[in-house]
Amino acid sequence: MKFTEFGFDGRLMEGIEFSGYEDATPVQEQVIPLIMAGKDIIASAQTGTGKTAAFLLPLINKIITDPHEDHTNNALVIVPTRELAIQIAQHMEGLSYFTSVSSIAVYGGGDGNAFVQEKKALSHGADVVICTPGKMMAHIKMGYVKLAGLKYLILDEADRMLDMGFYDDIMFIIDNLPQKRQNLLFSATMPHKIREMARKILHEPSEINISISKPNEKIEQAAFVVYDTQKIPLVKHLLHKKDFKMVLIFCSSKISVKNLTRDLRRAKFLADEIHSDLDQAKREEVLMHFKSGRLPILVATDILSRGIDIDNIDLVINYDVPHDGEDYVHRIGRTARAAAEGTAYTFVTVKEQRKFQGIEKLLGKPVPKASVPEELGETPTYNTAPPNRQQGGNRKFNKPRRFQNNNNKR
Repeated sequence: MKFTEFGFDGRLMEGIEFSGYEDATPVQEQVIPLIMAGKDIIASAQTGTGKTAAFLLPLINKIITDPHEDHTNNALVIVPTRELAIQIAQHMEGLSYFTSVSSIAVYGGGDGNAFVQEKKALSHGADVVICTPGKMMAHIKMGYVKLAGLKYLILDEADRMLDMGFYDDIMFIIDNLPQKRQNLLFSATMPHKIREMARKILHEPSEINISISKPNEKIEQAAFVVYDTQKIPLVKHLLHKKDFKMVLIFCSSKISVKNLTRDLRRAKFLADEIHSDLDQAKREEVLMHFKSGRLPILVATDILSRGIDIDNIDLVINYDVPHDGEDYVHRIGRTARAAAEGTAYTFVTVKEQRKFQGIEKLLGKPVPKASVPEELGETPTYNTAPPNRQQGGNRKFNKPRRFQNNNNKR
């Protein structure tokens, strides 16, 4: 199903097209029409199934097309960790780029400046607030959070929040919300506690079961556990080691794309880049050269990855760990097409290990860890211990009204 078939507003469609999205995943096909119709939802869905866009897209569309109160917080997305709040906020930024929708990520561990930003946004009203339970409850208790006009509540990874002891915090927040609202609950599992919570907060919900797709078995997968400084030397080593005919490298930012492409050219590799700083004509020209085989190495931002639909790619490198399992499967699926075999390498830094472990869990088995050449120096240990409750991350303040800085788009 094409995204053009959902009936999204033109401003949202611009963000979808800018992000390179064309075909909806099965998850999005199931969830989006129900949310657009105003239904409450309880969904069995793990992180990595594509559900983030499945609820963000119709949410953004509703905010820009349906009447709502000004100077109030319109939608609340509650998540278990600051890391997930940051990830959803970043996803929101790309999809809402061409709209006036404002949002903010609210989570613990920030400094005084972060608190001032949060208070200002929550008291003036942001369209979408993405928050952890404890921090949001603290703000509400201070009395300035405007919730009277809130129309949408999303609980993401609800089972994990209950496991972490957030039930009372969540119910406190819900008790302060208007009773008339649309509710969406996503949980990897459906234990009795989740069913009990659902009965308290959902109204005649539609129930959906979502599973992640699996990679093609013909893809040879491997992960390299590295430090950031080892990434570019490792790319060069891998490209020298074997004569790959078509190589596609995904990076998480346009800065990484530019730096890697520059270094590959200096090392005499024939490489070019695709990112949002290039106009459409230039992107099409680069892509045409890659498709025709005249350009053997293409480096691209992951925000544009879904727009690259090419057979005969024999190596995909995830220079950074993908956002989630769905993105991982989609990216490495660029290789081993048309009955061919292919190779997919992923570089995993220390700060990305937890995210990659989540992807491995969704895949149902670990991705083999490959050895980094000795000449590149010592490498980090891959830590398989379960993460603790306190998860860190770089703070991302995502497009709140009157505060957004758009200078670092991909």
